[in-house]
Amino acid sequence: MEVITIDSQAFKELMAKINTIAKLVITINAKMEEQPEEEDGWVDSYEVCTFLKISSRTLQRLRTEGVINFSRIRGKNFYRISELQRLLQNNVIRWSDEYLQDLIKNHQFHVEQRRNIKKDK
Repeated sequence: MEVITIDSQAFKELMAKINTIAKLVITINAKMEEQPEEEDGWVDSYEVCTFLKISSRTLQRLRTEGVINFSRIRGKNFYRISELQRLLQNNVIRWSDEYLQDLIKNHQFHVEQRRNIKKDK
């Protein structure tokens, strides 16, 4: 066993830093618990256009201008629901809360269907 001694002032500063980090971790965990994981899924262009009632050309323009973040997998574009919420909150797209709720419900329905298919296999 090795004994290490440090100045009491240095120990107090170290403890203060550890407490600050602990508070930050607790804050981040609380924020993550507030947002259900299901809502931050991926949806495709068709679902975005259908439920937000925008045209595919409008969605393409948002992508081209770099207004919306997306991922392209095998030529198909996917969007995070949290990204769509950000756009709606910033009033980039005219919307009502009903549109977003429809999108989230549809996404949750598809997630449940996929889980059921996996259980059946």
